[in-house]
Amino acid sequence: MAKKNPPLRIIPLGGLDGIGKNMTVVECGQDMVLIDAGLMFPDDSQPGIDLVLPDYTYVLENEDKLRGIIVTHGHEDHTGALPYLLQDLNNKVPIFSSKLTLGFIEGKLAEFRIRSPKFREVKSGSHINLGCISVDFFSMTHSIPGALGVYIKSPQGTVMHTGDFKLDQTPIDGVTPDYAAISRFAKQGVDLLLSDSTNATVPGFTKSEAEVGPTLNEVIKNAPGRVFVASFSSHIHRLQQICNAAKASGRKIVVTGRSMLTNTRVARELGYLTIDESDIIDAYDVNGIPDDQIVVMCTGSQGEPLSALSRMANGEHKTLSIHSGDTVIISATPVPGNEKAVQQVINSLAKLGCTVVDKSTKLVHVSGHGSQEELKLMLTMAKPTYFMPVHGEAVHLRAHAKLARKVGIPEDHIFVLDNGDTLEVRGGVVKVGPTVESGIVYVDGLRIGDTDPIVLRDRQKLANDGMVTVVAVVSMKKKRIDAIDFSTRGVSFSIDEEFGADAEDAIRKAVDKGSFDFTSSSTGALRKVVRDALSNFIWNRTRTRPMIIPVVMEV
Repeated sequence: MAKKNPPLRIIPLGGLDGIGKNMTVVECGQDMVLIDAGLMFPDDSQPGIDLVLPDYTYVLENEDKLRGIIVTHGHEDHTGALPYLLQDLNNKVPIFSSKLTLGFIEGKLAEFRIRSPKFREVKSGSHINLGCISVDFFSMTHSIPGALGVYIKSPQGTVMHTGDFKLDQTPIDGVTPDYAAISRFAKQGVDLLLSDSTNATVPGFTKSEAEVGPTLNEVIKNAPGRVFVASFSSHIHRLQQICNAAKASGRKIVVTGRSMLTNTRVARELGYLTIDESDIIDAYDVNGIPDDQIVVMCTGSQGEPLSALSRMANGEHKTLSIHSGDTVIISATPVPGNEKAVQQVINSLAKLGCTVVDKSTKLVHVSGHGSQEELKLMLTMAKPTYFMPVHGEAVHLRAHAKLARKVGIPEDHIFVLDNGDTLEVRGGVVKVGPTVESGIVYVDGLRIGDTDPIVLRDRQKLANDGMVTVVAVVSMKKKRIDAIDFSTRGVSFSIDEEFGADAEDAIRKAVDKGSFDFTSSSTGALRKVVRDALSNFIWNRTRTRPMIIPVVMEV
């Protein structure tokens, strides 16, 4: 009977090719649920791109089946694509998540003028039915409060999705992972486990968030001047410890950076962040307060050029500046690809004469993701029949698969997939199914999805070698090129009289070889010859390949 009925399908649309843009479809017959809708920030190979989204065409094509969107926690790599997705959906789909996560999402949707979303608050122990798919939520610890895992039941089988997690026994808010629920689901049966792979290459256990507090206390207490702490604005547990350390040292707290201001406000309103109103001061009011009585919480832990920390380091912040005698704590780890940007900010701060403290010198940061021993514990607690590592780059997914083999899961029961691959569950048996359309969508200014890879290639070329424009004035009657003119932008050489004469000679020779009839129909071919001839000439002369823009003017 199970073979005739539609299978339970697991379709990762993002999250299997890097740390970001997590999005997974769970589909059974005429019912579909989406787990997370995240984004990824661009790297150096994507100049001019603002954001990278997963291609969610499959969700739009099957919108009539979509019963709900489940968001495991409030980080951008799990929530950032929601505004774009909701704008493309015709119907309002309910969004299920914890109170803090919904608070963060609400602020994000307000920026896009998406009003009255269908929010449905859930917490550990909540149960919902979405068509033939039922979902149970259980608490997990991560670097943000309100993180949830999900246990999914369907007529064809069961799936557990951990969300992002570490097994923190001493979390700041006292909410530990719901081990009882995980064990209960294991007894009911977990056909397929999807588990966070971010730290699958890191041995041992991840340190507890509580271990950061004493170090922050020590650094802030002993700092001679002002203290600036850069961290993720969504890391509410870290912000709470910074506030506690500031208060213990008799310092006032200044909050700066747009997302930091927004998230601290939301977290305070919802009761996740406890700060006395008397301990917070406005950035405009710091001038009358001694330097050793101030702690500034700011954005910029990833070296973002427009962040508060970067602007302060460069002397461009409208209210605050950093100078000799100050202490800057970078309470985060650079996301892969951001290492250079972070180092540039650190160097700028060092030139100002301030003290920079990061995790390489003191324990001012711990990861929010479980290391190898915690991942093995999750595997042994959940006791899945089949396993699929998620949330990571290829090296992380394969390292997690290796851990699964170590704890006894057979090789043929482990699936390391790419985005767009699918798994099908029938009667508790998991097999690979047909692939679906997937990929990435670029956000470039106000344009979404229209950026061609050729455009990115051209931008890289411009950034590397610059541009040369060549204007060829052609006489159709005389069937010849009358004049050639050059202009350059961003090239490493100058077109002087000798260089220009040699380049012009190379172009004329190439045109003569082509035997053109010099009619209007030949201008396209003429442009190609001019471009190729000049490109080859410049390469032979300079060993660079700037972008060549040929212009043919008829007279």
